[in-house]
Amino acid sequence: MSILTDLKMYARFALGLRRFLRHTISLDEAKKIVKQQMIDREKNFMHLIKRGIFGYPKSPYLPLLKLAGCGMGDIENMIRDKGLESTLLALREAGVYVTFEEFKGREPIVRKGKAIPVRLHDFDNPYLSHHYYGESSGTTGVGTRIEIDLDHHLAQTPSVMLCYDAHGVLHVPAAFWYGILPDITGVNNILRSALFGNVPKKWFSYIRKRDFKPSLKYLIATQYLIVMGRFFGVLIPSPESVPLDQAGMVARWAFETIKSYGACLVRTHTSMAVRVCAAAKEEGLDLTGTTFMGGGEPPTPAKVREIMRVGACWVPTYFFAETGSVGWGCAQPADGNDLHLFKHLSALIQYPRQVPGSEITIDAFHFTSLLPTAPKIMLNVESDDYGVIETRSCGCPLEGYGFTEHIRHVRSFRKLTGEGVTLVGNEMIKILEEVLPMRFGGSPLDYQLLEEEDEGGFTRLNLLVSPKIKIPNEEEIIEAVLNALGRSSVSADLAQSIWREAKTLRVKRMDPIWTARGKLMPLHLSQSSEDFSKKGEKQ
Repeated sequence: MSILTDLKMYARFALGLRRFLRHTISLDEAKKIVKQQMIDREKNFMHLIKRGIFGYPKSPYLPLLKLAGCGMGDIENMIRDKGLESTLLALREAGVYVTFEEFKGREPIVRKGKAIPVRLHDFDNPYLSHHYYGESSGTTGVGTRIEIDLDHHLAQTPSVMLCYDAHGVLHVPAAFWYGILPDITGVNNILRSALFGNVPKKWFSYIRKRDFKPSLKYLIATQYLIVMGRFFGVLIPSPESVPLDQAGMVARWAFETIKSYGACLVRTHTSMAVRVCAAAKEEGLDLTGTTFMGGGEPPTPAKVREIMRVGACWVPTYFFAETGSVGWGCAQPADGNDLHLFKHLSALIQYPRQVPGSEITIDAFHFTSLLPTAPKIMLNVESDDYGVIETRSCGCPLEGYGFTEHIRHVRSFRKLTGEGVTLVGNEMIKILEEVLPMRFGGSPLDYQLLEEEDEGGFTRLNLLVSPKIKIPNEEEIIEAVLNALGRSSVSADLAQSIWREAKTLRVKRMDPIWTARGKLMPLHLSQSSEDFSKKGEKQ
């Protein structure tokens, strides 16, 4: 972006923020809005594709629909006869979908022998007034810029309020442990919380400036948000640096807040929550009354046990920067990764696909955006996640709003995850197949990454190195990986700074693991009962 473009964006942000912060939403209003969104979900879908696809000549979906012989009238008829999800499944089978790599603009869309060139921003919603932008928490190899419209926060906030209310934390003191821009997680959650009058008391940032140096425009943008918010009467806290090894600061804040108010909310990534609870346990602090909410990585049983061991409660969340909230933790959960699907905000179907470099087949998630304020227009966009989708009665307050579909055991089949930071596999593959063999010898067949969970519930990335490779110091190869990440992209730089401090990478001297069919997957996906649903466990 040019300086002039940035200045124009900040001007829009100032004007939009004033209007945005003037309006607060009551719980009764939130219930009415969500109820109406549920009623209008098919109508919202039709409106979005009519305007954002058929009414937008540059839409990358148009050539896909043309190849499938599908027009607007055909979709209207299918919606009337089959309903939304069945229509989306029929479109997927006809070739109307976008893979993860295509959506990120890394590969052209190829269907029926025809190549459709695409760029990342071809999927941007062209009808938004972009008020600010950031990057999607390290989930892309080149740093995905997400342009945010304040109206999108307004459209999603009622759902957040219902979830807060279901878990009894709508008005309890809150603290966020998230990064500053370009990580948009903290900013997005602060803005949404402002709409129902529960701005966090503390904004802890795990990013230290000495380890990660965001560009000047991001530093200015963060400070700009704080100043403008306070100018309009919303006391947005300044970020306080709290490195991973000082998680006790967050634990002590929660402990003191519980003593004063009886309850508190801490929003952060899953592993961050585990770190806070580990620090509380070490200091002998009882966190009964604390609710941790977060996502960014799978809340495995070991992680959830560590959180609950100090008396705290855990609520998982499932977000995409590109579309917003996908699901929120059930208040009567079957396990620690049980979420209600927010079907009023996006539609979700599953479709079989083979994991790259493996004989394993999973039912990949395909998302379709329903709100006209969504940053990206998504029509059967394959994420790189999979899991279990089931309809059941749970007795939770969220069920009463029509959220009867549950998502469980959400995992990624393409990304590496650790400490709430994710990194797309192709970036690490380059390091495994090019950087390490060139530096330490051997071939791409001698290096592999394996994601495992240690005894404390923390996600570790094990770097498997063939014993035939002579490495005098294992720390040297870890440093080589981290340095290569730091030179790669903004997202990778963030990953390496967090992983370095958390000691996420470990070396194991053993031969890489080959599949039963003689394939070597650089990012090894181990198959277990927790990783794959029975439906998706196919050979």
